[in-house]
Amino acid sequence: MRLHRNLVFTVVDSIKLIFNEGEYADKVVQKALKRDARWGARDRKFVAETIYEMVRWKRLYNEIAGTKSHYTTENIWKNFAVFAVLKGYPLPDWNQLQGVPERRIKGKFDELQKVRIFKESIPDWLDELGVKELGEKHWTKEIHELNKEAEVILRTNTLKTTKLSLQKKLADEGIETVFIDGYKDALKLVERANVFKTEAFKLGFFEVQDASSQLVAEYLEVKPGMRVIDTCAGAGGKTLHLAALMENKGQIIATDIYESKLKKLKVRTRRASVHNVTTKVIDSSKIIKKMKGTADRVLIDAPCSGIGVLKRNPDSKWKLQPEFVENIIKTQAEILESYSQLVKVGGKIVYATCSILPSENEKQVKNFIKNHPEFELEKDHKVSPFKSGYDGFYMALMKRNS
Repeated sequence: MRLHRNLVFTVVDSIKLIFNEGEYADKVVQKALKRDARWGARDRKFVAETIYEMVRWKRLYNEIAGTKSHYTTENIWKNFAVFAVLKGYPLPDWNQLQGVPERRIKGKFDELQKVRIFKESIPDWLDELGVKELGEKHWTKEIHELNKEAEVILRTNTLKTTKLSLQKKLADEGIETVFIDGYKDALKLVERANVFKTEAFKLGFFEVQDASSQLVAEYLEVKPGMRVIDTCAGAGGKTLHLAALMENKGQIIATDIYESKLKKLKVRTRRASVHNVTTKVIDSSKIIKKMKGTADRVLIDAPCSGIGVLKRNPDSKWKLQPEFVENIIKTQAEILESYSQLVKVGGKIVYATCSILPSENEKQVKNFIKNHPEFELEKDHKVSPFKSGYDGFYMALMKRNS
């Protein structure tokens, strides 16, 4: 386990971009991995995982290093030294790693395990919000799970192949996967790998989609031939799943306020051989009015705090602000109010978020039902990261009776 200079320098440069320039970790990692074409799989793995680890444990490492949240080059090296010592890497004789106090780092780490904001490396306000919404005991378990690395889960595109055939094809390409109980189209990678380079991906046999996210489209109870509106479609992971569940029959209208996201969806529909999706940019209220009362099913995958997906987006712990959470709760209520009108009498809607906060989830639905007696809640489901090991999600199925 040796540290290589060019890999570590890439990590340090990447951390500067994330902590000082506000760039998103996933985009920075993508850029970092293109830095040297000679790197093998192990080198790329080290770069990606180390960047994410340093982002995830930013507050903890900062506290141990005593760098006071000032991310100069020198301080980033001090944080890296904490990472290296705690991971058991022998420190090379480089100028940047001279005089690293290894015993003090280990002692300070042990001491900070008693304080949740440092142990779980989270801002004070987020810890207070988690305790307020979920209670001390539950929040402690959830945030501990959300600090683990996310597993890579694939969703089989059943329009093109079966789960078993996909598993065999990936095995032929050197990627081992296993089935997951309770997720009928999911395959979990045994070891992380770049699945986007596989022939199976290019042929549209699968999408990368967390297990919890795969539950949402199924929750909508769609059938072939229905008219379905996916109101906050984004790049369309759930749209594609709906198309597969509908066997490419009927109509799915994928809407979003961002045209750039819908363009990505169009590329994905072609690769997945999906033919029943049309896209619509919501650039005025007229578009919503025209579709009023026309859908058999409506999916509202609402914008949210994203606290349920901190595993895969650890930098959002530092980018998220308390006022954003307050504002998004108001936005969710407005979206639910507006898009619920699209469903016809006898039709159903699913309201879903990737949050674990009751204020964004069951409380939101309870308030909506109270103000809209024409709707009834048929069922809801909350996915706990701690209990499932996957992303935190919430989904509620409501029927319009009048």
